[in-house]
Order: sequence, then structure tokens, then C-alpha cells
Amino acid sequence: MMTPRWLRKLAYRFGYDIAVRKLPQLDILRRELKVPRDMEADFLGLYEKAAPFTMTSVERMYALHTAVRHVVDRDIPGDFVECGVWRGGSAMMIAMTLAQMGATSRRLYLFDTFAGMTRPEDVDRRGKDGSETVSRWEQFQREDHNEWAYAPLDEVKSNMATTGLNPESIRYVEGAVEDTLPAEAPDAIALLRLDTDWYRSTRHELTHLYPRLAPGGVLIIDDYGSFEGAKKAVDEYFAAACGGPFLHRIDTAGRLAVRGD
Repeated sequence: MMTPRWLRKLAYRFGYDIAVRKLPQLDILRRELKVPRDMEADFLGLYEKAAPFTMTSVERMYALHTAVRHVVDRDIPGDFVECGVWRGGSAMMIAMTLAQMGATSRRLYLFDTFAGMTRPEDVDRRGKDGSETVSRWEQFQREDHNEWAYAPLDEVKSNMATTGLNPESIRYVEGAVEDTLPAEAPDAIALLRLDTDWYRSTRHELTHLYPRLAPGGVLIIDDYGSFEGAKKAVDEYFAAACGGPFLHRIDTAGRLAVRGD
């Protein structure tokens, strides 16, 4: 698009020489989605589909996308596990990336109550200000579910059906992780994403799932910086394991590690 002549003349009077070009469609989409320019076009299309179904930042979604590609490219053995699914946005990113790469032999395990958040404890305070979460949970409690992060199983299945991954490759495990793990977990895990927020659930997940993470496999803790309980669970678990892996900061909330042993 040409800059109007009158605007160029006016700018010239004040010592400026301006020109305006039409942005490519890809750059327009990047601006709309607030995606940094260094994130590849292949990711952009997947993120556009998944973004309406997640509260996760674009930085964490990109880290998840590249982590999936990493373990598939390097043939790290095992399946993909997510604890804490909500509407399925992050699970959609995993599934779409697997479908994009043709990794049809991998299975995706999704653990969630599909009935909203489980009850927090006093340790489960917000990381940003230390405020408690119990009263908020109580405000959202209903007879058969909790409105906090509530997404029923049928809604999640409907969202996952748009990813292109074979539905038979996706296993939904309904219930609190303290009840479903370790019995329902795969024997080997290539990527483990934890997003249940609270101390008790996060500690339980690490205890039963991290030992199954393959060497070279990726661990993503979504709420390490958001909730004190999740951070405490991670720190305690790895302190007991003589330090554990290096936790890389993705953004304010998320952390990522690669298992080295």
C-alpha cells in the first residue's frame, strides 16, 4: 500500500521521509495472536487453533511444541502424559504436533478430574502475592463439580477431535490423580507435563511419573511460579533425589527440564 502523497509531503516538511508497506498476512496473524517473530510459521498455525482452549502463555505453548519435536526427532522412547487438562489447549498442541510429524505410534494420556479443581490446602497459595486459594475454591464448589477450571470430558474430547491425531491414540483418565496414579500411567514416558497447581497432586505426580520419564525425556511444570504449593512439591521432590535436573525458566510460571540420567 502506497503512502498518500499529502502525508509524505507533510512529513517531508518536518524533516522526515516515510514509506508504508503492506504487511504480509503471516505478520498480521503474528500481531493478532501476539506471537514473537522468532517462532516458526508451523507453530503459528497450531497455536491459532489451540489458543482459545488454554490459559497458558504463548511462551509455554511454544516450549511444549518444541519439546514434542525434540523427543520425536531424537526417538526418545515413551508416551506423552499431561496431568491437568482443562479445555485441552496444551493437549491439542501435543496432539497436533505429533500429527504434523506423523508420529502415529505415540499415545497421549490425559489425566484430569474433568470436574474442576480439587480442593487446595493452606500451602497452595498464589505465588504472586501469597493469597490463599481455599476460599475461592469453596465459592466455586457445586454439587457435582467445581467451577474453577471446569471443563467436562465431552468438551475436551470434542476439542481433541479437531487435532488430526487418531482418537484411538488418546487415553482419557478421569478422576483425581491421587486416585488414578500410578495404576493408569504408561510404563515409559517421553514427555511429562504437570498442570494440577496444588502441592499434593504435584508431589504425587512426580513420585509416580518422573521415574518413568525416559533419559532425554522432557518435564514441564506449568505452575511452578504461579502457586507456592506446586513449587514446594517440585523443590522437595528433587531435593530428596539429590538435586534433580536443572529447571529452565520458560516464563513467570513455567519451568522445563530434560532428564539426563
